[in-house]
Amino acid sequence: MEENYKNLLAGSKEIDPPAGLFEKIIFAIQREGQLKKTRKLFFSFLLLLIFSLIATPYSWLIFVNQVENSGILYYVSTAFNDLETFFNCWQDFILAIFESLPILGLITFLLSLGLCLFTLRLFLYKKGLLVQYLLHKI
Repeated sequence: MEENYKNLLAGSKEIDPPAGLFEKIIFAIQREGQLKKTRKLFFSFLLLLIFSLIATPYSWLIFVNQVENSGILYYVSTAFNDLETFFNCWQDFILAIFESLPILGLITFLLSLGLCLFTLRLFLYKKGLLVQYLLHKI
Protein backbone atom coordinates (compact mmCIF):
# COMPACT_ATOMS: atom_id res chain seq x y z
CA MET A 1 0.00 0.00 0.00
CA GLU A 2 2.78 2.37 0.90
CA GLU A 3 4.58 1.59 -2.37
CA ASN A 4 1.44 2.45 -4.35
CA TYR A 5 1.45 5.92 -2.82
CA LYS A 6 5.16 6.34 -3.53
CA ASN A 7 4.65 5.33 -7.15
CA LEU A 8 1.64 7.60 -7.48
CA LEU A 9 3.50 10.59 -6.00
CA ALA A 10 6.72 9.85 -7.91
CA GLY A 11 4.89 9.92 -11.24
CA SER A 12 3.21 13.25 -10.67
CA LYS A 13 4.83 16.56 -11.48
CA GLU A 14 5.19 19.31 -8.96
CA ILE A 15 2.95 22.22 -9.80
CA ASP A 16 4.63 25.57 -9.39
CA PRO A 17 2.40 28.35 -8.06
CA PRO A 18 1.92 31.31 -10.35
CA ALA A 19 4.27 34.25 -9.94
CA GLY A 20 3.10 36.80 -7.40
CA LEU A 21 0.65 34.48 -5.63
CA PHE A 22 2.20 35.13 -2.22
CA GLU A 23 1.94 38.90 -2.65
CA LYS A 24 -1.68 38.57 -3.75
CA ILE A 25 -2.51 36.50 -0.67
CA ILE A 26 -0.79 38.96 1.66
CA PHE A 27 -2.56 41.89 -0.04
CA ALA A 28 -5.95 40.16 0.32
CA ILE A 29 -5.31 39.52 4.03
CA GLN A 30 -4.29 43.15 4.59
CA ARG A 31 -7.33 44.43 2.69
CA GLU A 32 -9.64 42.23 4.76
CA GLY A 33 -8.03 43.50 7.96
CA GLN A 34 -8.46 47.08 6.80
CA LEU A 35 -12.12 46.44 5.97
CA LYS A 36 -12.69 44.97 9.43
CA LYS A 37 -11.04 48.00 11.03
CA THR A 38 -13.11 50.38 8.87
CA ARG A 39 -16.32 48.52 9.73
CA LYS A 40 -15.57 48.87 13.43
CA LEU A 41 -14.81 52.58 12.93
CA PHE A 42 -18.03 53.10 10.94
CA PHE A 43 -20.26 51.49 13.54
CA SER A 44 -18.59 53.37 16.40
CA PHE A 45 -19.12 56.66 14.54
CA LEU A 46 -22.70 55.72 13.84
CA LEU A 47 -23.35 54.81 17.48
CA LEU A 48 -21.77 58.00 18.80
CA LEU A 49 -23.62 60.14 16.27
CA ILE A 50 -26.99 58.59 17.07
CA PHE A 51 -26.38 58.93 20.80
CA SER A 52 -25.32 62.56 20.52
CA LEU A 53 -28.17 63.48 18.16
CA ILE A 54 -30.67 61.98 20.61
CA ALA A 55 -29.05 63.51 23.70
CA THR A 56 -28.66 67.07 22.37
CA PRO A 57 -32.36 68.05 22.16
CA TYR A 58 -33.11 66.49 25.54
CA SER A 59 -30.18 68.28 27.17
CA TRP A 60 -31.35 71.53 25.55
CA LEU A 61 -34.83 71.05 27.02
CA ILE A 62 -33.33 70.35 30.45
CA PHE A 63 -31.17 73.48 30.20
CA VAL A 64 -34.09 75.69 29.12
CA ASN A 65 -36.26 74.29 31.92
CA GLN A 66 -33.55 74.99 34.49
CA VAL A 67 -33.06 78.53 33.16
CA GLU A 68 -36.78 79.23 33.44
CA ASN A 69 -36.96 77.81 36.97
CA SER A 70 -33.82 79.56 38.23
CA GLY A 71 -35.10 83.13 37.79
CA ILE A 72 -32.07 84.20 35.80
CA LEU A 73 -34.35 85.63 33.11
CA TYR A 74 -35.81 88.03 35.70
CA TYR A 75 -32.32 89.40 36.51
CA VAL A 76 -31.37 89.74 32.85
CA SER A 77 -34.63 91.44 31.86
CA THR A 78 -34.38 93.83 34.82
CA ALA A 79 -30.81 94.68 33.85
CA PHE A 80 -31.83 95.56 30.30
CA ASN A 81 -35.07 97.36 31.23
CA ASP A 82 -33.55 99.57 33.92
CA LEU A 83 -30.00 100.32 32.82
CA GLU A 84 -29.48 103.05 35.42
CA THR A 85 -30.16 100.64 38.28
CA PHE A 86 -28.05 97.99 36.58
CA PHE A 87 -25.04 100.31 36.29
CA ASN A 88 -25.44 101.43 39.91
CA CYS A 89 -25.61 97.85 41.22
CA TRP A 90 -23.86 95.91 38.46
CA GLN A 91 -21.76 93.86 40.86
CA ASP A 92 -24.84 92.63 42.69
CA PHE A 93 -26.61 91.85 39.41
CA ILE A 94 -23.65 89.88 38.07
CA LEU A 95 -23.33 87.98 41.35
CA ALA A 96 -27.07 87.17 41.34
CA ILE A 97 -26.85 85.97 37.73
CA PHE A 98 -23.86 83.73 38.49
CA GLU A 99 -25.55 82.34 41.60
CA SER A 100 -28.70 81.40 39.72
CA LEU A 101 -26.93 80.07 36.61
CA PRO A 102 -27.94 76.41 35.98
CA ILE A 103 -24.45 74.91 35.71
CA LEU A 104 -25.49 71.24 35.47
CA GLY A 105 -27.90 71.86 32.59
CA LEU A 106 -25.34 74.03 30.81
CA ILE A 107 -22.58 71.42 31.16
CA THR A 108 -24.90 68.64 29.98
CA PHE A 109 -25.97 70.59 26.93
CA LEU A 110 -22.42 71.66 26.03
CA LEU A 111 -21.11 68.10 26.40
CA SER A 112 -23.80 66.60 24.18
CA LEU A 113 -23.38 69.37 21.60
CA GLY A 114 -19.60 68.95 21.71
CA LEU A 115 -19.91 65.19 21.26
CA CYS A 116 -22.21 65.73 18.28
CA LEU A 117 -19.85 68.21 16.61
CA PHE A 118 -16.79 66.08 17.41
CA THR A 119 -18.41 63.00 15.90
CA LEU A 120 -19.46 64.88 12.77
CA ARG A 121 -15.95 66.31 12.38
CA LEU A 122 -14.35 62.88 12.73
CA PHE A 123 -16.91 61.40 10.35
CA LEU A 124 -16.08 64.02 7.72
CA TYR A 125 -12.34 63.58 8.36
CA LYS A 126 -12.56 59.80 7.86
CA LYS A 127 -15.20 60.11 5.13
CA GLY A 128 -12.96 58.57 2.47
CA LEU A 129 -12.48 55.39 4.48
CA LEU A 130 -16.13 55.11 5.39
CA VAL A 131 -17.42 55.76 1.87
CA GLN A 132 -14.95 53.20 0.55
CA TYR A 133 -16.30 50.69 3.09
CA LEU A 134 -19.91 51.40 2.14
CA LEU A 135 -19.19 51.15 -1.58
CA HIS A 136 -17.31 47.90 -1.06
CA LYS A 137 -20.37 46.36 0.60
CA ILE A 138 -22.68 47.27 -2.30
